[in-house]
Amino acid sequence: MEFGLSHEQNMVVDTVRGFVEAELYPLEREVERSGEVPRALGEEIKRKVLDLGFYAPNIPEVYGGGGLDQLTFTLLERELGRAALALSVWWGRPSNILCACDAEQRERYLIPCVKGEKFDALAMTEPDAGSDVRGMKCTARRDGDDWIANGTKHFISHADIADFVIVFMATGEEETPRGIKKRITCFLVDRGTPGFEIRPGYTSVSHRGYHNCILTFDDCRLPAAQILGEEGKGFEAANTWLYATRLTVAATCVGRARRAFDLALDHASQRKQFGQVIGKFQGVSFKLADMSTEIDAADWLTLAGAWRLDQGLDANREIAQAKLYASEMLARVADEALQIHGGMGLMDDLPLERIWRDARVERIWDGTSEIQRHIISRELLRPKGA
Repeated sequence: MEFGLSHEQNMVVDTVRGFVEAELYPLEREVERSGEVPRALGEEIKRKVLDLGFYAPNIPEVYGGGGLDQLTFTLLERELGRAALALSVWWGRPSNILCACDAEQRERYLIPCVKGEKFDALAMTEPDAGSDVRGMKCTARRDGDDWIANGTKHFISHADIADFVIVFMATGEEETPRGIKKRITCFLVDRGTPGFEIRPGYTSVSHRGYHNCILTFDDCRLPAAQILGEEGKGFEAANTWLYATRLTVAATCVGRARRAFDLALDHASQRKQFGQVIGKFQGVSFKLADMSTEIDAADWLTLAGAWRLDQGLDANREIAQAKLYASEMLARVADEALQIHGGMGLMDDLPLERIWRDARVERIWDGTSEIQRHIISRELLRPKGA
């Protein structure tokens, strides 16, 4: 593994960080206050990113995307993670699973997403099925050449601005070596399809302005042409295309932690108490040392996972480790950065109280910390036959 960045990678880091600081930071307080990103503002951000040439960076060049390798894309996500999530979503990173579209679907869904003409949302979680994906109760039954969908999805990120949703549903059962399991199928469902409704979700303490939604399907008729991939192969498609999304969570946690650390370091080097800057006190300086060490450790875990993907190596354990450690690291660093600032850290004059609140959800979505520990331990034990 090369420990230095290439010229292109340094350019990506510098460009994205500059854009985030100049264009997104100034918008954060208003988004926090209002709890939303006005559509016109989101479209303006999207236009600027398109002009910058960084839209859809995760999609292969053959489809018109940026075609970044996994490591460079992870670096981009790390820098983008410094900004409030509600604003960064307008950067435009279509779900990679859309690369599994057939020719007709690519023209209707993938290409418009790459061009910034459409947004997608991914719907898997249900009220009674979070980490247990195969426990989903949202179903689709065959009716001639169509499928009739019924059920509910919730916690669906930014479905409020999506033009279509990538939905996973149970379409029957099958016998496996481990017993009977549900067949999971992935469907592309357009906004406005009869029987399909997108409703506001819950008010969250984390990531204000980044909305979660509830999706309901009531005898929603879907043509077989709306199936993404093969019937019953949705779980395999998710494992192929989506498991690296945990790296995005890890990367954004690293970026956000660095922002909190930078604020704490500046404050510790300037704030004076008892005749000297507070960074001179061991109680503060040791905090800074630990924070820096943890951030670097999380950063290298994350970049190592991305590097393994680029090398075609299995990275399931490494990605789980990165997601687990980075998300828990962010919580610790955000808390310590706030502590170093004292009472002002809790005031909304600084972004620290927001970073502190936003950090909590990172240990839950895209696989809880407990699920990541399960994956890591399973990967360690399997080669031993346990």
